[in-house]
Amino acid sequence: MISIPRFLIVTLAALFSGYHLVLALTALSRPERFEPYVAAMAVYAVATVISLWPTKTRRMPIWLAVFNVTASVAMSLLVTSQLPNGAGETYAAWHTAAIGTLMVITSTRGRQAAAWIGVGLLALQTVAWEGLGALVQYGVVGSIAWVGISFALARSLASAGRDARQYALAEREAVEWRAAQDAHVFERQFRLGQTSRMSVPMLRQIVATRGDLSPAQRAECLNLEGAIRDEIRGRLLLNDRVRAEVMAARRRGTVVTLLDEGGIDDLTAADLERVLNRLADAIAVTRTDRIIARTVAHKSDVAVTVVGLSSANAGAHSALGNEP
Repeated sequence: MISIPRFLIVTLAALFSGYHLVLALTALSRPERFEPYVAAMAVYAVATVISLWPTKTRRMPIWLAVFNVTASVAMSLLVTSQLPNGAGETYAAWHTAAIGTLMVITSTRGRQAAAWIGVGLLALQTVAWEGLGALVQYGVVGSIAWVGISFALARSLASAGRDARQYALAEREAVEWRAAQDAHVFERQFRLGQTSRMSVPMLRQIVATRGDLSPAQRAECLNLEGAIRDEIRGRLLLNDRVRAEVMAARRRGTVVTLLDEGGIDDLTAADLERVLNRLADAIAVTRTDRIIARTVAHKSDVAVTVVGLSSANAGAHSALGNEP
């Protein structure tokens, strides 16, 4: 993206505006009276300085736009009232280009309606002063054209700005979508890797024995099935210590259920590791028929709840479902 410093644009506008005052000074001998002519120059200088003065917002205040239109009318009346016989071959009618410049500044700063009103009044006053031919002779048509160009450029830049924001939003959404997809792929690969490491040795035994497993091996298969379920439902509730303690509990005959419902997604790595180590300690010391560990809702003071249940019939269904 190519950007132009704001001070450079303001400096160029100030120099261009000052050029009109220089032209006015070269024709000071033309007006009938000196004072109104110089007053018009002063009004133009004040309006230009206020319009170009750096502000926090680019859009011109409405009071300043009204002031510029009023100043344009005053300049035109002050100058033409002292040139009853026209400007001749001099730059005495400097006000037409000066008003055009002031209205271009007004239009550029977001007050296009005021700019069109300003050049429209200039055209009407010029026709009343010297007739239709004066519109071309004194550059009023050029001033109107410059306001039209600034208006078109402002509309084009505004449209380009909207398109740029939409493209930036679309790009950000695409990046977020790609990041989410990469995260899903990584999660799947990680879970598949964990599942493979746990299940491959037992699968090899099944192949080697052609499915003729001992009761202990069949029980171990059920424990491995539970571990695979943990990788799907437990997600962040698992680290190496938790996996080891859960497997030890299952081998003791305890039914273990791990449910990660998203309550610990925002924990830092250090806090998450501390919570999981506490969970592993809790599972290691619990001697019940069933252990249920689950995350809690966001913004809770508790990260994980661990419930131990004992009953006469450990295999009975519970509200959270049964697990082998």
